[in-house]
Amino acid sequence: MHYEYQTKGTCSSRILFDIEDGKLRNVEYIGGCNGNLQGIGRLVEGMPVDEVISRLRGIRCGYKPTSCPDQLATALEQAKAKAAKA
Repeated sequence: MHYEYQTKGTCSSRILFDIEDGKLRNVEYIGGCNGNLQGIGRLVEGMPVDEVISRLRGIRCGYKPTSCPDQLATALEQAKAKAAKA
């Protein structure tokens, strides 16, 4: 299933991704540090959603209370909750 998440507190504005059979696919950040965010997308490609959440949750960017990786973890948690309700 395809998801779109509007980030909060980061340079990127949105995260687009798919979840197929519990695995993360096609992560794309809109805005932000392009090279670093492409790297994150490639590193997490095909990983189980729960593993991505556990690895990225709580990462901070400088003085900010969140980061682009942390926002991906938040997006994945919300996607899981939405799928559980369906």
